Amino acid sequence: MEIKVNFISQEKLNGFSTDEKLEFILKEVEKGQILVLERGLKAEEQTKLIEMTMNDVNEKFTGIEMESYIEEKPTFLQKLLGKNSARMTIVGPAGTLKTIYKDKDVIQAVIVGKKK
Repeated sequence: MEIKVNFISQEKLNGFSTDEKLEFILKEVEKGQILVLERGLKAEEQTKLIEMTMNDVNEKFTGIEMESYIEEKPTFLQKLLGKNSARMTIVGPAGTLKTIYKDKDVIQAVIVGKKK
């Protein structure tokens, strides 16, 4: 089976409002796409995406798998507000993308194709 991985630029996501960005991500993942976001999601965006996903879970869509690298040196303002952004985020369907290892420098994942 062919599996597609889409690398999404920061510029593309910057053109969306927060809700549009999360809708875009969720629609792509529901189609079975795996996304690598050049500029990751903020913690509150990740939380909202999970909430949105829970509303869409059904027999055909089992949810999402998501991993991010958090910025190692957040700015003073980010620290003060507790709003760290991720440097990169990987998002995919829970049944297809499986994270098997993560540390501060490496996310190792397996992409499982469905048998025809």
